[in-house]
Amino acid sequence: MAAKVGVDPKTAGRWISDDRVPHPRTRIAVATVLGCEIKRLWPEPFRRRDLPWFQEWADLEQQASSIRSYEPLLVPGLLQTEAYARAVLATGGLVAPAEVAEIVATRLARQRVLEREIPLQLIAVIDEVVLRRRVGDDPAVMAAQLTHLAEMGEREQVQIRVIPAEIPWHTGLAGPFVLARTPDGTEAAYLDNQLRGQVVTERADVASLNARWESVTGEALPRRRSIELIGEVATTWS
Repeated sequence: MAAKVGVDPKTAGRWISDDRVPHPRTRIAVATVLGCEIKRLWPEPFRRRDLPWFQEWADLEQQASSIRSYEPLLVPGLLQTEAYARAVLATGGLVAPAEVAEIVATRLARQRVLEREIPLQLIAVIDEVVLRRRVGDDPAVMAAQLTHLAEMGEREQVQIRVIPAEIPWHTGLAGPFVLARTPDGTEAAYLDNQLRGQVVTERADVASLNARWESVTGEALPRRRSIELIGEVATTWS
């Protein structure tokens, strides 16, 4: 099977022993060789509850070797706790409780990329206001979220850097963005707004966002000082 679909035998073995889900193109190739439906082999991707317009990015996220994320208002989804994610989605009562539960479950499942055998390299830059603006009715939600952020920031493959509040207007405040790089060097970006997100692949646009990334990281505190600040603010929510 590995030879027929062009992968290493160890990789094919992990589909069985570790319940790994291969790349979409590989799923198609395997299903073709076996003469059966893809969802019979790997039903989980067909249960995803992400909105249709998000699916392309969700797939890219799972394939990525590195992700760089800038967020001026919220903790990035890959670093959110369950309680924080639920509070964000439930705010304003605009999303039905059942749908909130489904989206939260999917968001937590996406975080498994940080637990892979070869983990995703994640760099997240956030503004200090993210640490200080309360999400949810219970301050314990923020305390737990910031504790989780500090713990994740200690991982070798995760960097979390904070832009301090005293920094004036900077290029990142025009809006959040995420940059992903796949193992073959391909780069794509993701932009979000009130209605839906957009995957960006045009080279000129990706280059522009890379320039903005360099700008926002230039404003951020070093990694260690950022973790210290996150820990300091966490105590204010206790």
